[in-house]
Amino acid sequence: MNRRQSDVLILGGGAVGLACALYLLRAGRSVTVIERGRAGGATSHGNCGTITPSHAVPLAAPGVLADGLRWMLKKDAPLRIAPRADFALFEWLLQFARRCNARECRRVTSIKTPLLLRARSELEELVRGENLDCEFHAAGTMNVYRDARAFEKSQASVQSAAEFGIAVETLDGAACRLREPALNDSIVGGHFHPGDAQLRPERYCAELVRAIVASGGEIRESTTISGFRTAGDRVESVVTDCGEFTGREIVFALGAWSPQLARQLDLRIPIQPGKGYSITYTRPARYPRIPLSLKERAVCVTAWDSGYRLGSTMEFSGYDDSLNRTRLDALKRGAAEYLIEPEGPCVVEEWYGWRPMTYDDLPILGRTASLKNLVLATGHGMLGITMSAITGRLIAELVNGASPSLDLAPFSPARFNI
Repeated sequence: MNRRQSDVLILGGGAVGLACALYLLRAGRSVTVIERGRAGGATSHGNCGTITPSHAVPLAAPGVLADGLRWMLKKDAPLRIAPRADFALFEWLLQFARRCNARECRRVTSIKTPLLLRARSELEELVRGENLDCEFHAAGTMNVYRDARAFEKSQASVQSAAEFGIAVETLDGAACRLREPALNDSIVGGHFHPGDAQLRPERYCAELVRAIVASGGEIRESTTISGFRTAGDRVESVVTDCGEFTGREIVFALGAWSPQLARQLDLRIPIQPGKGYSITYTRPARYPRIPLSLKERAVCVTAWDSGYRLGSTMEFSGYDDSLNRTRLDALKRGAAEYLIEPEGPCVVEEWYGWRPMTYDDLPILGRTASLKNLVLATGHGMLGITMSAITGRLIAELVNGASPSLDLAPFSPARFNI
């Protein structure tokens, strides 16, 4: 049987898988990446590209699930749970609900903060060290509010993140507009996070591909995984429509598709696909210089030299592959409430992608118990770009038997009995 062999086989060519490949190549391993589409062309392609240690507070915060249930029938709600018979989603939501309390929120924030702070510095070091031409800019980000009650309520989560080391400046409406003149007069206040940054995600992934190929790595695009062959406690080969591939180590970086393929290995990975949307434009004349989060509408706004993007929202609708016009229109309506010039002159792309959401809002990093050569690098939620470089470093350290830069215990697959 003809099998293509490499030292490390990485399944998934998004930002996380590509970063893992580059760090492993730097460590002297031979690497092949298998991607069913174009490398970086799925979830890593159309997000807003913000690098956000400021997002240390988990999605499972007090009151979030109640909002989701209240908005269940509202098709343009910022957080929408599409009503359907889905046992896996019900089980996920039950676990999520158990974590929507102040104690658990604080615990997860204390775990995420050091990971995200290290992720921010690691990503900039990678961009600078590899000369990645991806429009990286360390301008911070700003969360802005139009509703005084929502702004007041936000203080608790901001203070919680600040307590663990996230830098923040709280501003009134006038100070927000002074800091970012693209905002209109409706803004009542906001929080500026100077430690955040931005890049253009599709450029970042394209540059990772360039660096991988230049370092001798192989990327197999348009290659669909159909199954696995195992022998004892090891994955012997990965079966694809382009033949079989083998590796001494297998890195599972399949994002939102992780649960589907993991079932073929008798593994249950508790990830739900959280669908997000974006619209990319040519840049308007009065564009924001600072990436913005328009909080009541959950819309993210990012501008680069090469374009302008409205994005975000969260929809739990399974693997529905339709481009929901209602949710795209909600991005435009939301932006119009906050910005003087909310849209660019020309639409370049309308997009959706599935984020890999764990119910505890922490990534899954580490070896599985049953398959000794299988390493998971998935479940990064809305922060895959942010955590890509630190994940690459941690996975390379793990595969090479080095001491990890951060304690991996809180992110271990063992917490889900995997």
